[in-house]
Amino acid sequence: MGRKFQNKKKKAAPQLEIVPLDENPPLPPQRSSDEVVPKKEKWVNKQRVLVFSARGISHRDRHLMKDIKTLMPHHRPESKMERSKTLSVVNEMCEMKHCNKAMLFEGRRKRDLYMWVSNTSGSTGPSAKFLIENIHTMAELKMTGNCLRGSRPLLSFDSKFDELPHLKLLKELFVQTYAVPNHHPKSQPFVDHVFTFTYLDNRIWFRNFQILSEDGGLSEVGPRYVMNPVKIFDGSFTGKTIWENPDYVSPAKQRQLLKKSAKDRYVNRVEQKVKHEATRPVRAYDGVDNEEIFEDDDPVETAKILAAIAKKKKEEAAKQTPKSALTKKIKEKQLKAIKEVIDRKKARTVKRVKKV
Repeated sequence: MGRKFQNKKKKAAPQLEIVPLDENPPLPPQRSSDEVVPKKEKWVNKQRVLVFSARGISHRDRHLMKDIKTLMPHHRPESKMERSKTLSVVNEMCEMKHCNKAMLFEGRRKRDLYMWVSNTSGSTGPSAKFLIENIHTMAELKMTGNCLRGSRPLLSFDSKFDELPHLKLLKELFVQTYAVPNHHPKSQPFVDHVFTFTYLDNRIWFRNFQILSEDGGLSEVGPRYVMNPVKIFDGSFTGKTIWENPDYVSPAKQRQLLKKSAKDRYVNRVEQKVKHEATRPVRAYDGVDNEEIFEDDDPVETAKILAAIAKKKKEEAAKQTPKSALTKKIKEKQLKAIKEVIDRKKARTVKRVKKV
């Protein structure tokens, strides 16, 4: 059988479609360039607070600074500042850390704590210095309140902050320092605690409360401390003094007055001992007159004794000269003395006449 050969025609190769130059192909879903697409930012209020301390603070002060850092997610940490440096260096430190507020804790004698709160943007100020008293940290209090870490707080101020001019300035400084900016990267979008600033006894009392319910239920979280304002300066850690507290007494002066009062107590005690020794009687007390009345409980005998005492007094009074007789005798003595004086004068005049 013969094989039939079929002529197979070769298929033509597919031709590419020519795209005109005027039309552009669609872009791929991923960009090949390294440029970042600009995003619309919500974080507009970019407040950054530099929270640090100088060398020489105690452990309690360090724990307080740690609690404040926990409550302020918009803070920037910094190592301890040397004592040899001046306070004007803080402005340069804030500029390097891109911070426009500063909170500096300064210790004295391992006992006293001073806090500086300043607006360092452009070194324009103002800045305020406080003496921190009655410090109680969160670990020490162990309160029942609790709040979310990084949440934004409400700031509550006393009505006095709207009346006194220096408190108005401090209120604005606290608002810009303690308030957490909206949409901050390290903050949480919740408001579950409140900072209260109360003005009482020429001091500012700070408290932190958890908001339990919408009807105003609160529970304290901590920390607690009292700010005693000392001075307010025009610039940032420099400048003229705008306001000074007239009632402020330094802690060293208070301790000096306490020691002086203790010394005065000792001196008074020694003086009382000397006075007691000087005025102490030599012999014992003789007793009460007519004490024999109280020796017998019989009322008849007591009445007889009283009658005898009255009779004795009457007899003694009769023996004494009456008052009228005494006055008569005194008058007679006075007349006699006057007559003697007159007679002497007459005798002197007679002698003078005879000599002439």
